Amino acid sequence: RFTLRINDTPPFTLIVSSIGHNSQEVTVTQATDNLTITLEEQSIMTSEVVVSASRIEENVMKSPVSIEKLNVLGIRESPQPTFYDALQNLKGVEMSTQSLTFRSVNTRGFGSNGNVRLVQLVDGMDNQAPGLNFPVGNVVGMSELDVESVELLPGAASALYGPNAINGLLLMNSKSPFVYQGLSAYVKTGVMSAANRTQQNTGFYDVAVRFAKAFNDRFAIKANVSYLTADDWQATDYRDQSLTNGTDLNDNVGNVQGNPTYDGVNWYGEVGANLYDILYANGMPGDGTDGSSAAMGAILTTPIPQIGNQTLPQFIAGSDQMAQIGETLSIFENMVPQYYQPAPGYSEQQLTNYPTKSLKLNASLHYRINDEVEAILQANWGKGSTVYTAADRYNIQNFTMGQYKAELRGDNFFVRGYTTRENSGDAHALGVLGSLMGQRYLQTAIGAGAPAFVQNAYTQYAGAFLMAYQQAMEGGAGHDAAIAAARGAANSYAGANREEWMRSAMAPALETANDMYLPGGSDFDATIADIKTRAIPSGANFLDRSNMYHAEAMYNFKRQIDPAVIELIAGANYRVYDLNSEGTLFALQDNGEEFNIREYGAYVQAGRNFNDVFKLTASLRYDKNENFKGQFSPRVSGVLTVAENHNFRASFQRGFRIPTTQNQYIDLLTPQARLVGGLPLFRERYNMIDNPVYALSDVQSGNLTPYPFKEWEPEKVETYEVGYKSAIDNRLFVDLFYYYNRFLTFEGAAVLVQLKDPNGSLADLADPTRRNVYSMPLNAPQTVKNSGWGIGLDYLIGRGFTVTGNVTQNVLLNDDEIRERDPSFVTSFNSPEYRFNVGLSNRDIQRTGWGFGLTFRHQTAFLWNGTIGTPAINVARQSMIPAFSTFDAQVSKKIPSIKSIVKLGGTNIGSKLYTTGWGNPSVGGMYYVSILFDELLN
Repeated sequence: RFTLRINDTPPFTLIVSSIGHNSQEVTVTQATDNLTITLEEQSIMTSEVVVSASRIEENVMKSPVSIEKLNVLGIRESPQPTFYDALQNLKGVEMSTQSLTFRSVNTRGFGSNGNVRLVQLVDGMDNQAPGLNFPVGNVVGMSELDVESVELLPGAASALYGPNAINGLLLMNSKSPFVYQGLSAYVKTGVMSAANRTQQNTGFYDVAVRFAKAFNDRFAIKANVSYLTADDWQATDYRDQSLTNGTDLNDNVGNVQGNPTYDGVNWYGEVGANLYDILYANGMPGDGTDGSSAAMGAILTTPIPQIGNQTLPQFIAGSDQMAQIGETLSIFENMVPQYYQPAPGYSEQQLTNYPTKSLKLNASLHYRINDEVEAILQANWGKGSTVYTAADRYNIQNFTMGQYKAELRGDNFFVRGYTTRENSGDAHALGVLGSLMGQRYLQTAIGAGAPAFVQNAYTQYAGAFLMAYQQAMEGGAGHDAAIAAARGAANSYAGANREEWMRSAMAPALETANDMYLPGGSDFDATIADIKTRAIPSGANFLDRSNMYHAEAMYNFKRQIDPAVIELIAGANYRVYDLNSEGTLFALQDNGEEFNIREYGAYVQAGRNFNDVFKLTASLRYDKNENFKGQFSPRVSGVLTVAENHNFRASFQRGFRIPTTQNQYIDLLTPQARLVGGLPLFRERYNMIDNPVYALSDVQSGNLTPYPFKEWEPEKVETYEVGYKSAIDNRLFVDLFYYYNRFLTFEGAAVLVQLKDPNGSLADLADPTRRNVYSMPLNAPQTVKNSGWGIGLDYLIGRGFTVTGNVTQNVLLNDDEIRERDPSFVTSFNSPEYRFNVGLSNRDIQRTGWGFGLTFRHQTAFLWNGTIGTPAINVARQSMIPAFSTFDAQVSKKIPSIKSIVKLGGTNIGSKLYTTGWGNPSVGGMYYVSILFDELLN
C-alpha cells in the first residue's frame, strides 16, 4: 500500500515491478484514489533488467553478451551461507578458496588465486586493493543485507569498463535508501567441520544490521554494519614437491629428517646450511665478523695435547720448518666435511592459529536535487583477517581498506570520484616466516656445535699429522717427504672420522636448538612474534599503504538523439596508483621514493534497434598507462530476435589488461625465488644483460642460451562469442554460449636463473647455492588460445518447484605448444575442463512459507600451474588438483507476523575435504542456522 503523486494528466501508463514477479503495465485514464494491482509471481527471471552488458538498461534476454544475475530472492534461496559464496552456483563461475573469507571469482579459465583478470565493482567503485590489483574476496565489500543485485559478465568487458576486465566483470549494486527503507538484521551461527584441522569442529558467528530512512522525497540516509568471526580452513599438504626422491609427487611424502632437500607444500623453513661454508667463511681467521672465520680463529687458539698443549702459533714460533708444518695444518678442507645440516621446518599450522574475521561498515547520504538528479556521498570501510595464496601463503591480519565516493547521477549521466585506501595491517608471509625461523634454528645449532667440533676435530687432526710427521722423520725421511706422509695420514684419519666428529658435536647442539625453536620451545613464540613484526627482508612482515584515486564520467545522449534512431553513450576516466610499501614489496626509485602509476581512458558506444528484431551495437575504447603504449578496445555485437522469444547473439571484442602494480614494480625475495617486475629497470638493476639469465627449463635440459628479452606489453585478447537465449512456454529457460579467445600477448611468468658470480662456470647454474633465481612476468612467445561452451537450463515443474542445471567447459587449446616452447613458462590456466551444477528449489511450498534449496556441484581434476609451486613441480606437471563434488541444502520458513525468515542449511554436507588450488586449504563442511528480520518483508 503506497501513495503515488503524479503531476501529469491522464492518460498515462504506470509500470509496476517487483523482484520475483512479472512486471505489469497499468494504463490510467482518469484521476483516481484507489488502484489495486496484482503481480504474478515469476520463478524464471526472463524479465530481469540488467545494465552491466551495455551500460544501459536492457532485458536480460536481449543482452548482447553472456550475463548472469543474482538478485535478493536468489540470495535468500541459496544454500550457501553468504551471497558471495552463492556466486559459484552461476553458470561458468569457478571460485578459488584460500580462506573462509577470501574466495577469488573466475570465469573462462586462467583461474589464479587473487584473480587480476576479473574486475569487481561495488556501486561503481573498483573494489581492488591498490597494492594487489584484485579484490580481497568480500573481506572489504558489501554487506549481504544491502545487496540488491549482482551481475556477472563472463569474458572480456574492456570496451566499456576499461583495462583488466578481460575474463569477467562482477557488478554489485546496493539498495537505495529511497526504495528499501527501515530496519533489517540477521544473526547466523553454526559449525565448520574439517578433519584436517587442529580442532575438527569449531563455531562461526555472523551478524549484520542495516538501517535506511528517507526523510522526504529529497533526502535519505542508510548505514550498514556486519561482523563475522571463525576459525579458518587449514592447509595441510605435506607432500614433497622437490621431487628429489622420485618423479611422482605422491611418492614424496617424507620429511626433512629423511630427505635433506624436502620441500613440503605447506611446510616452511626447510632451509639448510653447509657447515664448511659457514665455518670457512672467507678463509681469514677471526671472530666471525666481517666475513672472517671463527672456526679458523679457534684453530689459532686451540691447545694441541700432542705438542704439550701448545697452540699452533706457539708451536711454530721462530722456526721456518715448523711454519711449513703449520701451513699444512691449516688446510681447512681436509678437516671440515661438506656437511649439510637442514632445519626441520614448520607446518603452516605451527606458524599461524588461523583466526579469520571480517568487519564491514557502510554509510551513505543521498540527496535528490530534482526528480532526475541525485547526489551521493558514500563511505565503505572494512577490516579483516584472512589468508591469501600467491607465490607464498600470506597471513593478512588486521587488513583495512576504505573506499570513499562522491557521485552525481541522473537517468542519462553520472560523474563520480573515489579513493581507495589500503593498509595491510600485520600481514606477513608464512614461507618467509618459516625460512627465518629455520635460519635462527641453524644459527643456534651451528653456533653451539662448531666450537665443540673444532676443539675435537682439529686437535685430533693436528695430533695425527704431527705423530705421522715425527714417525716419518725418525724413519729417515726428509722434511718434504715427511710433510707429504703426514698430510696423507692425517687426511685419511680425518676422512674416516670427520662425519662422526660432526655428529658428536652437533647432537647436543641440535637438542639445544630444538629446545629453543621448535613448537613449545623456550624461544619459539617470542621468535615468531619478533620475525612477524620485522619488515622484509630481515623479517616476514610486508607493509602496503598504497592508495588509488579514480574519477570517471558517462553521458547518454538520449535527450539529444532519439534512441529509436541511435543509442549513443560516451565516457572517460582517470586513475592514479600511489604505491607505498616502505620498500618491503615494491622497488624504490633512485631517490628512495616508491613509484606512482597514472592511466586514463575514454570510450564511445552506439547502438541501433531495427524493428525490435535485430539490434546492432558497436563500441570503441582507448586507454593509456604511462609505462606502456596506448591500447584500443573495440566491440561489435548483434542480437537477433526470432518469433519474439528466441534470441541469438554474436559478438567480437578486443580486451586488454595492463600489468598489475606488482607485476610492474614488485621486488620481493621469497623462499622459492626473487619476484621482480617486468619493466626494463629490473633487468638493469639486477645486471641481467652483462650477467645473463637463463630459463630454468634450458638449464635443466643443458641448452644454455641466454634468455632473449623482448618488449613487455599489456596482455591483449580477442574474444569471439555466439549464444542463444529463450524462455519456452514460460516454463523452460535456455541459455547457450560458445566462446573462443586468442591472447595475442598473453602474460605469464618465467623462472630465470643467473650466476651469483658473473665470472663463474655455467655449470654452476645447476647448483642452487651458486645461482640467483628470479620469477618475472613476461609475454608468452606465441599466441595463447582457449575456448569453451556452456549450457544453462531452468525448468519450472509447477507449484513453485524449479529445477536448474548448468554445465561449462573450458580448455587451453595449445598447451602442448606452450610447453614445448618453454616448459617452465607459467600460464596459470588453473581451471577444470568441466564443471556442472544441478539444483532443485521452491521458495514457498503451497504458500505455507516453507521453502528449500538443494544444489549439487562437481568439477573435474585439473593441473595447477603457478608461482606457489616449485619449478620442479611445474615442469614435471605433478601439481594436480583432484576432482571433487559437493552437496548443499537449505530449508527455510517465512514468518510474516514477525517479518522474519528462519533458515537451516549446510554446504559440502558430509564434510569430505577438497581443495581448489595448490597450497590452498582443505575445505570441509559448514552447517548453520540463521534468522533474518526485514521490515519490508511481507
